[in-house]
Amino acid sequence: MFERLKARSRAAAERQNTRGGGKVGRGKAAVAFAAPLTFDEVSRRYGESLALDRVSLDIAPGEIVCLLGPSGCGKTTLLRIAAGVERPSGGRVLIDGQEVAGPDRFVPPEKRGVGLMFQDFALFPHLSVLDNVAFGLNFLTRSEAKAEALAALERVGLAHYAAEYPHILSGGEQQRVALARAIAPRPGILLMDEPFSGLDPRLRESMREETLAILHETRATSIVVTHDAEEAMRMGDRVALMRQGRIVQTGKALDLYRAPKDILAARTFSDLNELPARVERGSAETVLGRFFAGAIPDGKDAIVCVRQGGVRLLPAGEGVPGRVLDTRFLGDVGLVEVAVQGLDAPILARVRESDVPSQGSEIGVAVDAGAVLVFEAENGAAREP
Repeated sequence: MFERLKARSRAAAERQNTRGGGKVGRGKAAVAFAAPLTFDEVSRRYGESLALDRVSLDIAPGEIVCLLGPSGCGKTTLLRIAAGVERPSGGRVLIDGQEVAGPDRFVPPEKRGVGLMFQDFALFPHLSVLDNVAFGLNFLTRSEAKAEALAALERVGLAHYAAEYPHILSGGEQQRVALARAIAPRPGILLMDEPFSGLDPRLRESMREETLAILHETRATSIVVTHDAEEAMRMGDRVALMRQGRIVQTGKALDLYRAPKDILAARTFSDLNELPARVERGSAETVLGRFFAGAIPDGKDAIVCVRQGGVRLLPAGEGVPGRVLDTRFLGDVGLVEVAVQGLDAPILARVRESDVPSQGSEIGVAVDAGAVLVFEAENGAAREP
């Protein structure tokens, strides 16, 4: 791989020598040689604490997988083991079918062909932007490394900052430099640890789209660690949901959204109203209606979860009687708190801003059946219809 990269780098250096300096537009990211990545029963212990518990996951070449879960669930530990920064306590890691970590073998990080982008960007303050990007290109000559680094900076739109130092850059620009450094060696696998967590919401959204475009251009096999469900759904070809050191569910975002494995998974992907129910004749009965209970046996207690966007607000006299307790403006939508006759606690509805009723008004409430999930109350496991 390195020999092929050297040949391309010499050509890039020659082009750079004839191009001259100055601010340049954005180029196109170089294509990587994507490699499959496999975690086979990977575990990691810290003393008596089990951070990873027999995690198995296959990632196809060029696939983008988002590891999603709360802080402390093992996402970053799994990423660091893939990068070679940490050793697993058990199991194996394979890259392109070759074992790089296991009981009898450990390949160091610099020989894995893996790029790692840290949460805090980890830029060196004493190095220029160009030297930061070229830092991992020590297998090239100085001129070749400079050409590759400039090409990567050009792709992220920051070639004109090549001679500057990181402290003058904004958070978004530092994120771009870190991304340029990660893609400059053209790794077959790119690992990103919550790369957008330090950015403000508007910048985070634009940087997600920018980064996703670059990942598609490089075609590198990619893992993105995040605790943001929306980010995982927008970026990942697949999402792997983690909890307490295990992967509890994997699949396309739409599949996890529609059929979460349990109530905790459902809460990850949706804002829910949770209503107590009892299953009779195959249905869970609530104040807001009867809903198919799937395989939950009759006589069992259940939890009916209604997505906030699935609550319909009707004119008074239609549906179940309710009264508007509070309204909150959230931009394009409004969040409406409604007291419903027969329920001990109010429910929340998300409606278009133009459809928000006035506080204190009497209304009717109904539910879209497609926005309902039913779980057995004893263990919170989802029962699909």
